[in-house]
Amino acid sequence: MQTLMQDLRYAARMLRRNWALTLVIVASLAIGIGANTAVFSVVNALLLKPLPYPDPDRLVILWLRSPGINIPQDWPSPGQYIDVRTENRSFEEMSISQGTTGTLVGLEQPERVEALRTSSSLFHLLGAKPLYGRLLLPEDDVPGKAPVVVLSHGFWKRLFGADPNIIGRSINLNGLAPRKDGNQFTVVGVLRPEFLLNEEIMPTVASIRQMDLFMPLPLGADAVTRRGDENYNLMARLKPGVSAEQAQADISVIAARIRDKDKRDRTFTISVVPLLEQVVGNVRRAVLVLLGSVALVLLIACANVANLLLTRASGRQKEVAIRTALGAGWLRLVRQLLTESLILGLMGGVAGLLIARLSLYVVHTVNPGNIPRLDAIGLDGGVLTFTLAVSILTGTIFGLAPAIRAARVDLTTALKAGGRNVQSDGGFNSSRRRLRSALVVSELALSLMLLIGAGLLVRSFVRLQSVAPGFNPENVISMRIGRTGMDLSNQDTAIEYFRQVGDRLSRIPGITARGAVTALPFTSSVGWGSVHVEGWIPQPGQELQVDQRAATPDYFRTMEIPLIKGRFFNDFDALPNAQPVAIVDDKFAQRFWPGENPIGKHLWNDPKRQMTIVGVVGTVKQYGLDVDGRIVFYRPSLGLLGYQVARTAADPAGVANAMVRAIHEVDPTIPVYDIRTMDDRLKDSLARQRFAAIMLGSFSVFAMILAIVGVYGVMSHLVTQGTHDIGVRMALGAQRNRIVSMVIRQGMELTAAGVVLGLVGAALMTRVMASLLFGVGATDLATFASVPLTLVVVALVASYVPALRATRVDPVIALRDE
Repeated sequence: MQTLMQDLRYAARMLRRNWALTLVIVASLAIGIGANTAVFSVVNALLLKPLPYPDPDRLVILWLRSPGINIPQDWPSPGQYIDVRTENRSFEEMSISQGTTGTLVGLEQPERVEALRTSSSLFHLLGAKPLYGRLLLPEDDVPGKAPVVVLSHGFWKRLFGADPNIIGRSINLNGLAPRKDGNQFTVVGVLRPEFLLNEEIMPTVASIRQMDLFMPLPLGADAVTRRGDENYNLMARLKPGVSAEQAQADISVIAARIRDKDKRDRTFTISVVPLLEQVVGNVRRAVLVLLGSVALVLLIACANVANLLLTRASGRQKEVAIRTALGAGWLRLVRQLLTESLILGLMGGVAGLLIARLSLYVVHTVNPGNIPRLDAIGLDGGVLTFTLAVSILTGTIFGLAPAIRAARVDLTTALKAGGRNVQSDGGFNSSRRRLRSALVVSELALSLMLLIGAGLLVRSFVRLQSVAPGFNPENVISMRIGRTGMDLSNQDTAIEYFRQVGDRLSRIPGITARGAVTALPFTSSVGWGSVHVEGWIPQPGQELQVDQRAATPDYFRTMEIPLIKGRFFNDFDALPNAQPVAIVDDKFAQRFWPGENPIGKHLWNDPKRQMTIVGVVGTVKQYGLDVDGRIVFYRPSLGLLGYQVARTAADPAGVANAMVRAIHEVDPTIPVYDIRTMDDRLKDSLARQRFAAIMLGSFSVFAMILAIVGVYGVMSHLVTQGTHDIGVRMALGAQRNRIVSMVIRQGMELTAAGVVLGLVGAALMTRVMASLLFGVGATDLATFASVPLTLVVVALVASYVPALRATRVDPVIALRDE
């Protein structure tokens, strides 16, 4: 222990004496360790921490998939739920749920609520416990029972002030039950605060984000016949000893029977998805790529620090020689030098924790919108243990080679009068600089790999930004409309209601056009289904599923969706007694009537009400600029549809409040929310790609800086240690340009080796990134040519500065000691 304390005190003195070098090393390590800690905290929360449910590895979600008709994921129906529940041999328990929205009235102002209608088994599956009252019971699953509701803890605190006497109280909820059943629900329970259920765990067809309320979902005897009502979530728990793969094989057999019975597309199946994969599946690869990137940054930092310590070790040869002459053993010297390295590593780890904390704060604040379990990401005990281990490991890695080199000293050379370091570690022809050169080559190779990866992501992001969305997002404000508390069952009353709202909105100054649609582009709203098309007869095992939207007459003009053929809707098309009409997009027309005029053709859901196509509009990117959506047709409507949009003459945000006031003047019971410009929605749709490009770009730039500093450091050290050689050459008549060429040539040799190795590594690494790219190949020639060229130019500058300094060597001074 006494020896350890001596080593620690001596190390502290040496680090204080070389405070500038210590600061550079700690800063380099802090960024590398901090980045690794921050990304590991994300990996820990997403992939290592179990979900907060009993036996979470046995929980699965069931999805319908029909890849042949471009439906990668769809919600099952009650009939399919009953088939799976009764025929499967893999599940211990199942639940069926459906997301919906409504309006809580009776408070100071109407409050939009997000609710889940569910079977009582869901609470048992997820291990839910009540804080007050009870949860849903099996008897609540029977039709005809009085409407009851269970409140989430957050909703109870926010709207009812955490009132413990809420149990038994009746609340008024619009739009959450058939009007014949009334709007009064009895509160029977409040969930505990730790219960978690949101859109990450259970993505619903209604796109609700956080379940506020839970209500029974009674299924009657007719549920087995509801085959097409595909709007429900199915969750199940595997039986003990049953794997997800075995369950998939079991359910695939049932899906084949459903496919034959319901005449579904030949690619129709039901997928069994583990719950953790459901939560993190779409970001797993991006997170792992990011983790690999920061690991490379840390390796580069270690190599750079090792180079700095090697340079410093060459200046400590006389000190080591004296200690060796006084009896210090080789292992004792290595231990002393490693102690200094470990202290540097731990200092870098402490500083790295501060950087990691700041990074996570930025991520939580910016919230790119694609990181699941964001609230669970933080610096917990596991992350701190990881940081400690990384700090010790890096201290050992970057300190071992310099310590061994420094301890192997030639006593005669180091102690003789006038002995120069160049004789033992330098000179332009010295072979002992190979380790330092190898470290620089590795830094350049690793940084090139990161730069190419970042370059591919940046080019991909630029390509994605250049994709036309199919409409003009500038100066368009959008907002979502909740359920009204007014009775609009009478047709004439409903038409008058819509007319009044439309007139109020039209009189707002600054609005040049306005409209409404059921599913707005770049939102989570969906709506598709089967349709019949004139002249198209499906073959056995073939099915047609298309996007279906209702839109008001001026919606297309408001969004500036181009009209290709025919006409837009008019006010008469949406009247109840009007001839049914439809508008299709260009992809729809090209699929079924290539080279023909689709105007006057028909399509239908009900053969008794065939819709005549009156127009063809441009294709809209509904789900993202990088997503090739389904074909679509639009129906006319005069209603207050899910989304209101308005084009303005000036700043659209300034018109939003006036629109909300105008709507509430007609109907104070209707909530208006999700108010955003279309420009903002478009930018947010690129959040994942932007975040990945910025993060990897930042890491790669830092890696390049470290690598270039390494090149500069090695060449500077080479010039310093080779002063004698340079003096001899200049004394023999060497020109200054020859000296510059000699130094630059050696720098370029290191760079060339690093570039070759980096290109090979990048060719392998970018294959993993292929799924993250858009419009750019994993071996894009422009990126693989321009990035190495940039690195070579920067390395050339880094080599030129020491080369210029080499030309200022005075031969007389350099040779004076000889």
